[in-house]
Amino acid sequence: MSHFSHLFEHWQSTLNWSPTSDQLDQFEKLYELVLAGNSQQNLTRITAIDDFWEKHLWDSLRGVLAYWDREDIQVIDIGTGAGFPGLPIAIAKPSWQMTLVDSKQKKVAFVEQTIQDLQLANAIAQVGRAEDINKISVYKQKYDLALVRAVGKPDICASYCLPFLKNDGTAILYRGQWLPEESEQLDIFCEGQELQVVKQDRFQTPLTSGIRHSVYLSPSRSLNAASVQPPSPVRKAMQS
Repeated sequence: MSHFSHLFEHWQSTLNWSPTSDQLDQFEKLYELVLAGNSQQNLTRITAIDDFWEKHLWDSLRGVLAYWDREDIQVIDIGTGAGFPGLPIAIAKPSWQMTLVDSKQKKVAFVEQTIQDLQLANAIAQVGRAEDINKISVYKQKYDLALVRAVGKPDICASYCLPFLKNDGTAILYRGQWLPEESEQLDIFCEGQELQVVKQDRFQTPLTSGIRHSVYLSPSRSLNAASVQPPSPVRKAMQS
């Protein structure tokens, strides 16, 4: 059954990218697996087809759009929950090596099984708290991108990301609302942690016109900290 066929044109018009038929099948199967998983545990309240596409699939990919042209990079998804944003990214970018981390064993077990069911050779799941895992040598300074859906305080989310990043890596905070006081709070934190805010990207979602933000942070020691590229004309049209 095709759940997202009526939304196909939105991939190209909003992300300047379209999935292959195999990737579309994987997105469809991911949706079905999440629905089935919801009967066993609370994975997500977002289950309507359009909402799932916009808030889980599209939003996951929009956060890394500035890095879309990069290949063969290491990416970590911190606090992945049911696998977002990591699983959609692993589907869309098969050359990216994805590590999906969550502190809850049941969530990680679901993600591990989903990785197998989707045959994602470029993704692994790891159980544990980010603040513990980021102290383990095999994970420290390994990743080009560290992603977190920042539902908590932005400075705490940033602190989870920093130890994972390579010298020229970038942390991406996925946010809905972004308040001026949060920017001030994050700036203060960055000053003491050798981090810098490279970009704050405000944009609208394509179906419901919801306001979202992606905040990009890089270590101050990075020589490439300004590597977030300006949006293309398609990307600019998405921003308000």
